[in-house]
Amino acid sequence: MLTGWDAIFLILSIAEFIIGMLVNVFIGLVNCSEWVRNQNISLADFIFTCLAISRTMQLLLVLSNSFLMGLSPLQHHTYKLNKSITLLWRIINHLSNSLATCLSIFYLLKIAHFSHSLFLWLKWRMNKVVLAVLAFSLLFLIFDFLLLESFNDLLLNASNFTLYIEESKTLYVETMTLLSLTCLFPVALSLASVLLLVLSLARHIRNLQLNCMGSRDSRTEAHKRAIKMVMSFLLLFVVHFFATQVANWILLMFVNHTSAKFTLLALYIFPSGHSFLLILGNSKLRETALKVLWHLESFLKRKNLLQLYR
Repeated sequence: MLTGWDAIFLILSIAEFIIGMLVNVFIGLVNCSEWVRNQNISLADFIFTCLAISRTMQLLLVLSNSFLMGLSPLQHHTYKLNKSITLLWRIINHLSNSLATCLSIFYLLKIAHFSHSLFLWLKWRMNKVVLAVLAFSLLFLIFDFLLLESFNDLLLNASNFTLYIEESKTLYVETMTLLSLTCLFPVALSLASVLLLVLSLARHIRNLQLNCMGSRDSRTEAHKRAIKMVMSFLLLFVVHFFATQVANWILLMFVNHTSAKFTLLALYIFPSGHSFLLILGNSKLRETALKVLWHLESFLKRKNLLQLYR
């Protein structure tokens, strides 16, 4: 029986899903259309497109989970269904975080300027470095699989878990802690990118001031935009990480509790909010979005005028 809280939960889930899909599908369509038109795609646009695809899959999976939670009790879900959802979530979530980390590395190598030989070596091989970071992140995904396979009965079979929860608390905490360690890789690289970008910006501003050229130029603005993009990823990732952990705890401790369902709504923020900020921070996507909004506004005005003259 669908309660009032379940209906509110599903309505909010659908609303957040639609917003997120519009943002990510827009990024994918703009970059793919330009790829087809020019028969070429830049590394940044390729990362943006892959991010949009992974976030679309992420939103679809969260919406499916929302419907499962809202329309049927969690105890009625089969073990295989719970296992499949968890594995898919770990894969898509890991891919999305890895791509966002690659974007942070790209901003660092593209914009920052250091005279150190190691940094220059990495900068000249930027495409290979980004691909290497993405490939290295697959090792953490394998680590995830091994842990999940080892503790499947504990993590996924909630009906059995409630029978021996007191004896398994220590094992559960250890498992969740180990699974959380895989999040340190994207956080550490993104945080290092921010710090190096800030250091590069400070040096650049100091050089401008020493040469009596003020403190603002195109490179300064590029630094600031890159720092904002990487910082937005870090902040939203922290919100996403804690929302995921809280939802996992509530779901396992209090099966079908209303608070667990509404905690799940926070999982829509990261794939939707970060993509929206990427549009604002990218001149091509921002200008295209403004054009689409202008055409939409013009269409609505013409439609209203036609209705007035009928």
